Amino acid sequence: MKHIPGADPELVLLSHYYEELDRIPLSDMTRTEINELLASLGFYKKDNAEDEVPEEFRFSPAKDSPWKDAPGSPASPTPAPEEEEEERDGAGQAAL
Repeated sequence: MKHIPGADPELVLLSHYYEELDRIPLSDMTRTEINELLASLGFYKKDNAEDEVPEEFRFSPAKDSPWKDAPGSPASPTPAPEEEEEERDGAGQAAL
């Protein structure tokens, strides 16, 4: 959360890649309405500040989470640099 003095409050939703997905103005909303909005968007609200966030909500509410298949690991494994070079070399030889 970033507070900018003098600016109208708004909720800015970002993807895991920090791309802006949406901006929702909050200035005309009550605290209850904002809490309901966050719940409808899939945000998890802890009962107590010291409570842990359940694993299934760690990257919520992002629907395009690269970690959604297995928490803590990318959805599609990235090939090692050597493998990428071998693939390029093999493709280059086939083109000759």
